[in-house]
Amino acid sequence: MTKHVQAEPLSALARTILVAGGAPEAEATAVARHLVDANLAGHDSHGVGMIPTYTWSLKCGACKPEAHAELISDRGAVAVVDGKLGFGQVVGPEAMEIGIARAREHGIAAVALRNAHHLGRIGHYAEQAVAAGLISMHYVNVVGHPPQVAPFGAAEPQLNTNPYCCGVPIEGGDPIILDMATSTVALGKVREAHARGDQVPEGCLVDPEGRPTRDPSVMFGDPRGPKGALTAFGLHKGYGLSLICDLLGGALAGDWPVSRRYDGPATVYNHMLAILLQPDAVGDPEQVHAHFSALAETMRATRPAEGVERVMVAGDPERAARIERNKHGIPLADGTWKGMLDVGERLGLDRVELEAMV
Repeated sequence: MTKHVQAEPLSALARTILVAGGAPEAEATAVARHLVDANLAGHDSHGVGMIPTYTWSLKCGACKPEAHAELISDRGAVAVVDGKLGFGQVVGPEAMEIGIARAREHGIAAVALRNAHHLGRIGHYAEQAVAAGLISMHYVNVVGHPPQVAPFGAAEPQLNTNPYCCGVPIEGGDPIILDMATSTVALGKVREAHARGDQVPEGCLVDPEGRPTRDPSVMFGDPRGPKGALTAFGLHKGYGLSLICDLLGGALAGDWPVSRRYDGPATVYNHMLAILLQPDAVGDPEQVHAHFSALAETMRATRPAEGVERVMVAGDPERAARIERNKHGIPLADGTWKGMLDVGERLGLDRVELEAMV
């Protein structure tokens, strides 16, 4: 079963639970809005289903809810920012604002963000950059828990979902926002399938013996038993990009690659290398934007294959999802909805009152 909930009351519910878990009101509001926006964009893996993980991180001290981004190294166009284990949805935008200001000044900037609690949907930060008229590229690694992605050809996990993202502004049109995990699917999508009682598509998972499986319980079953692993997308190609994300986002930007084992409470930390570029620092701005727009429209005008309604570009599916979900509500799997209510109840909130909020 699936429950449909409108965005505003869902944001209020998420904020209420986060505040009960120990987050200040302002930070809880920012996190709740980011999570619900991920749901609106169709990325349920990075939406309110993360609430149980976040409240656990608050309880065990893995997330510092009052922390804000701190500039720790300033070399003009290159800045290093410490998130101080604060909410990623708070320190991430703050780091991006530093990068945006530097890119406007120098034409290009690189921001290394380290020690952020889960950043959420990385496309959010590309949208922040393109709104300022900038191109952005994001290399992100994931640590704070055991590896969950098997390298190509491996029977055991050694990497994590390590997102890559790129945003390109289109003057007078919708931007291109490529936002993807380097695993075949994000772990959150496997979590959502497990909550619904569904199987995952072929090629997404291997069991503890390295054999292909569609059963999400190999990742979310008995916590004491052996785990399976996610696969990298595109065989060796996704594996290669995942490694690059750990090299640039983890080892370089974060001083924390997946090879540096972590023995603290299980959580999700991200480190991100963001590179921001002014298009007019490279070419004539009118010509560059004309090329960007023409290329995007050429893709959309391509004759679709049989069974395909239309050809899209990166960012179109999220825009379509926002229209649909703002109109009809955000679908929440029973497991996701129950998980939020259970967490709220454990934090001392009245279950009936929480249900009444939406």
